[in-house]
Amino acid sequence: MTQHSLLLIEPELVTIPAGDFLMGSEAGQEDEQPVHRVWVSAFALAKYPVTNREYACFLQAAGQGVPKSWSDHRFNHPEQPVVAVSWFDAIAYCRWLSDVCGKGYHLPSEAEWEKAARGGVEGQRYPWGDELPHWMNPYGRGEAIEQPDVVGHDPPNGYGLHNMGDLVHVWCRDWYAADYYRQSAPHDPQGPAGGVRRASRGGSWRHRMKVTRCAARSSLPPDRTFTDYGFRVALSPG
Repeated sequence: MTQHSLLLIEPELVTIPAGDFLMGSEAGQEDEQPVHRVWVSAFALAKYPVTNREYACFLQAAGQGVPKSWSDHRFNHPEQPVVAVSWFDAIAYCRWLSDVCGKGYHLPSEAEWEKAARGGVEGQRYPWGDELPHWMNPYGRGEAIEQPDVVGHDPPNGYGLHNMGDLVHVWCRDWYAADYYRQSAPHDPQGPAGGVRRASRGGSWRHRMKVTRCAARSSLPPDRTFTDYGFRVALSPG
């Protein structure tokens, strides 16, 4: 693959420093409790969710089947987040990107994602602070919205990441368990050993509430595909 092609697919990364943070929320859902302190090693996270432009490189090179939304004008702008991808599709993309770039790309863990979403601020409710920006009220720009926006139109959080609370749910690599926080490891937790659903995070353009809190958890069976599900890649040092 040429250097020009690499520039099209290699994500812009933001370094998330090592450190601990309080994970979860006592004011949230039961699966966000108990609040517990977690240490997360340094890693890098893509500044934006994977876009259609980036995913198209994968489709062309790997011969992967296109998402069901690929030809729908509501979802195929090059700078919109790719949607209707399963957890398995996201994993395949990470493996392909790792092979092409010679780096270890992967889906973020729930702990990595939540630490990154908080932007370095302890206990922050939303990626942008405890109050949403005026233009991003919890109901988005009206309930009639029928598609996700292009990436990067929200204010960045404290780490410079975009769309950590809006646009689409993003897959995490962990299995999901509602009671996992009761036995979560204190250092780089990786989720339960098995399960039926994979964890996901972030907001959804389809929901009445279009933005989510940093601590809010979601999940889905890994073979399912919906037009409000995408993903974002992470990279560990070394």
